[in-house]
Amino acid sequence: MNRGRVAEWAALLRPGDFATLVAAVAVCVLAALLLWRGGAPDKAIVRAGGKVVGQYGLARAQVVEVPGPLGVTRIEIEPGRARVAADPGPRQYCVRQGWLTRAGSVAICAPNEVSLSLSGGTADYDSLNY
Repeated sequence: MNRGRVAEWAALLRPGDFATLVAAVAVCVLAALLLWRGGAPDKAIVRAGGKVVGQYGLARAQVVEVPGPLGVTRIEIEPGRARVAADPGPRQYCVRQGWLTRAGSVAICAPNEVSLSLSGGTADYDSLNY
């Protein structure tokens, strides 16, 4: 862009125009921070043997123990996140997955037939395909 044209354009702005621009940018930033929570989950869904055994809110900390064919899987829930803390399965893939924090996240303990998923908000994808 030509510097002369930018200088001409800037010369047309008044002090009120700058205040309006600053206010508009502030409103946009504030709205993005307060309203954009697309992937924030509201509940944890625990399944055992393919059936839902419980749905737990993510507002308070709690521990859920779910029995399976190999033993008990321990799930920890904290505000805004959940994880499989202990599982009797041999490879511990679901434990290694760590804290789930986004809606649509899933931890599956296949040998013990237990799974943990987070729902609410909008997931990063519509469905899982295998």
